[in-house]
Amino acid sequence: MTPNLNIEPDINLSVKQTFGIESDMEVRAFSKKNEYVPEIDKDYKFDRDTTLAILSGFSHNKKVIVHGYHGTGKSTHITQVAARLNWPCIRINLDSHISRIDLIGKDAIVLKDEKQVTEFREGILPWSFQNPVALVFDEYDAGRSDVMFVLQRILESDGFFTLLDKNKVIKQNKYFRLFATANTIGLGDTTGLYTGTQQINQAQLDRWEIVTSLNYLSLEKEMEIILSKNKKLNNPKGKEKVSNMIKVASLTRKGFIAGDISTVMSPRTVLNWCNNTEIFKDTGYAFRVTFLNKCDELEKNIIAEYYQRCFGEDLPESLINVQI
Repeated sequence: MTPNLNIEPDINLSVKQTFGIESDMEVRAFSKKNEYVPEIDKDYKFDRDTTLAILSGFSHNKKVIVHGYHGTGKSTHITQVAARLNWPCIRINLDSHISRIDLIGKDAIVLKDEKQVTEFREGILPWSFQNPVALVFDEYDAGRSDVMFVLQRILESDGFFTLLDKNKVIKQNKYFRLFATANTIGLGDTTGLYTGTQQINQAQLDRWEIVTSLNYLSLEKEMEIILSKNKKLNNPKGKEKVSNMIKVASLTRKGFIAGDISTVMSPRTVLNWCNNTEIFKDTGYAFRVTFLNKCDELEKNIIAEYYQRCFGEDLPESLINVQI
């Protein structure tokens, strides 16, 4: 990655016109996009409270963390705001494979003057810190302890970050922004729904200046999104089918929250189900290959019951018990 420290926001955008939510706010944005700007999803529907929280991060350099259940679209919400601002955005998933070295950098053997020499190569964290980039940490509450201590340094940086590996202090770019998403809000998981999450040091949690939650969409809003991407279903019969699909998804979400099942249908899953129904011309079979085959064998009968309650018909036994 080659740093470009010279670009900065150069236009104002109306929040109401750009995001379709009631607000008199204006936000600074870039007039041109580069390779790190996410693609715009024109049919994306913004949640007002979450959008305003994220925009405050971009406009006022606030550190924002978005928490909520799996499948609510936390990361997508941030990237879609960034896409409309033409703001370069980098996402890092803090799974168990991400280490301190991945973030900070490491020594690498390079060829200089036809000789092999060891040279420190900066990682994604110092690179982002020096650029007008929105850095998003996904699954923030699942980060390893060594990684979390590195992140604490960036949270309390106050405009500077000490790169101990190079005995160097680097200065924060004026338009560097920091976001995170989490399933819990740093207090750990007592429900058993999110294995691998852990408590976050309260001193670190306090450094996140804005905390917002994102819940599942209402049936009406989810229906609007599905129909905007599947215009063939925008008729009475199609709307009834989509409504039943969303009701099945809603039952899986309630079952997931209650601990009855371990897999949940996100709005993206419903959208895939609709698309696959168009391909196979069979709602039940499309349900199996889209969602049911992802589920634990012991939970399939519960999920089949959700389907029966919403569609008024049983899934064929062969669809419940046979896998591809």
